[in-house]
Amino acid sequence: MSNPTTGQAERQEGESYEVRLGGHLDPRWAARLDIPGLTHESDGTTMLRATGMDQAALHGLLQRVRDLGLTLISVIRVRNAPDDALN
Repeated sequence: MSNPTTGQAERQEGESYEVRLGGHLDPRWAARLDIPGLTHESDGTTMLRATGMDQAALHGLLQRVRDLGLTLISVIRVRNAPDDALN
């Protein structure tokens, strides 16, 4: 008998999210938000790319954004391409 939560956990393990914040944040914010880096967009926003996050980690990131008083514009789940699609 299969465990219905196993597939869900495997699916969430490698999920990536793009989190858009208002304004151009200093690169030092990446460490405070516990992410690898951030990108300044031409529209005056900052894009955070959060990879390998489960739902609990995503909620933790969003909580830090809120606690720091940053303006959240959007959160988009990005589907990861299979490794063989890169070759």
